[in-house]
Amino acid sequence: MLGWLISQYLRTVATETVDPSSATTGEDDVERLDVLIVGAGISGIGAACHLQEECPGKSYVILEAREAIGGTWDIFRYPGIRSDSDMFTLGFDFEPWEEAEAIADGPSILEYVNRTARKHGVDRKVRFGHRVVGAEWSSESATWRIRAERRDTGAMVEFEAGFLLGCSGYFDYDEPHRAELTGIEKFEGRVVHPQFWPEDLDYSGKRVVVIGSGATAVTLVPAMAERAEHVTMLQRSPTYMVSMPARDPLADLLQRRLSPKRAYAVLRWKNVLLQQISFSLFRRFPKAARRLLTKNVADHLPQGYPIDPDFNPRYDVWDQRVCLIPDADLFAAMKGGDASIATGTIETFTETGVRLTSGQELEADVIVTATGLKLKLLGGIELVVDGEPVDFSETVGYKGIMFTGVPNMAMFFGYTNASWTLKVDLTGHWVCRLLNHMEREGFDKAVAVWPEEELPDIPFVDLMSGYVLRHLHEFPRQGPEVPWKLHQNFARDIVLLRRRPVIDEGLELSSAPSPRESPEAIPA
Repeated sequence: MLGWLISQYLRTVATETVDPSSATTGEDDVERLDVLIVGAGISGIGAACHLQEECPGKSYVILEAREAIGGTWDIFRYPGIRSDSDMFTLGFDFEPWEEAEAIADGPSILEYVNRTARKHGVDRKVRFGHRVVGAEWSSESATWRIRAERRDTGAMVEFEAGFLLGCSGYFDYDEPHRAELTGIEKFEGRVVHPQFWPEDLDYSGKRVVVIGSGATAVTLVPAMAERAEHVTMLQRSPTYMVSMPARDPLADLLQRRLSPKRAYAVLRWKNVLLQQISFSLFRRFPKAARRLLTKNVADHLPQGYPIDPDFNPRYDVWDQRVCLIPDADLFAAMKGGDASIATGTIETFTETGVRLTSGQELEADVIVTATGLKLKLLGGIELVVDGEPVDFSETVGYKGIMFTGVPNMAMFFGYTNASWTLKVDLTGHWVCRLLNHMEREGFDKAVAVWPEEELPDIPFVDLMSGYVLRHLHEFPRQGPEVPWKLHQNFARDIVLLRRRPVIDEGLELSSAPSPRESPEAIPA
């Protein structure tokens, strides 16, 4: 108890203490910075590392609503949580992943993010317990005025920054998607959602029904099957799955013969190319892609197990994300009789489980509703530009980073068809190039301007997943060609974001009538 009290006191002191060299504070107690980063997850830590390395003269802080670094990888604690992307591409481009396990579990990824933050010193720039609720842009001074609520006191604190980086992902971390489940109140057992996994849940020797067919469900089923009596994955419709080894044999070889940096670079590019080639071919030849993935699944299923209906999706490959099954663990659980899949529509819940419209009844002691997530851009922060509230659905994405009519704000938004961090790294490099260009040329304001009178009607996210379709009307749009189009292609984005000039016809730069004074930077 005493140790806990001491640790909480030290964290409070660290949170409240402001390094005088990191920023300036005016008479109105508003802390002034060059850059403010929202979120200390994998995007925010990556952004801070790039900023510190490539813009060493810029002062910045990271505001994090929770009390820990890691974002998604600290929030989600359900059994078996792991990446659905390989760590050689999910890892940062500047910090090698040195293990041979390509598919890592959640705790390992969380430790990697924290270790990176400590190594580069950006953990000292995080203000925990600061939930950003609003930000107002003034073109007169070319500054954002950011309001954040302190978790410990409930007090509202304010910051001023020349540039705002949104690194909070696109999930609603406070409220999951809760599907309408008819009669769920009848069920007398335990109902849990993976986003808020209860520490006291003991499912040993119990019957479990996991509702869902996405990445969370296919992760939960084999993990829970290790202790449960039986786990059933109940899906309304199937998802494409592919099995691959969790450990990369080439990594074992290269990590013995090359330096960590060189081995990481080779493995990273090998996986990037495989991802891009397979994605392009699957999109171009959907029938062949279906046959290939179906065969992959059939090779791992129990002998004689039919593909239809449990493994025969209604849509083409990559209309939704493909679920990764490392080491075929889901299929192994099915072969061992510890897990099964039921495809159908729920008629109602009963006191002891679920009844489907087919008449089949699934008995359960625990029901896990892996029914998806809610999306929320920028964590729900209310943005105002020169007195006008920002409606992102009326904006167009510029290089997938900035948005029309919203000055000096970049959003770190990863790939939907590859590892999130690949795009996060490219975004960090590009933002730093922009900041350095603006400083050299004496500009204070950068804003994307759509050249046409009418907005395009192309959705920002090109996926048909339910969690995307439910919120797509709230998202920005994209244009038909560069720099307004998202190609979801790492190689093309390297050219666009790192090789081409940082300024083009889509971005306007200007100087403010009454620019603020830039604060001194905090030493790294």
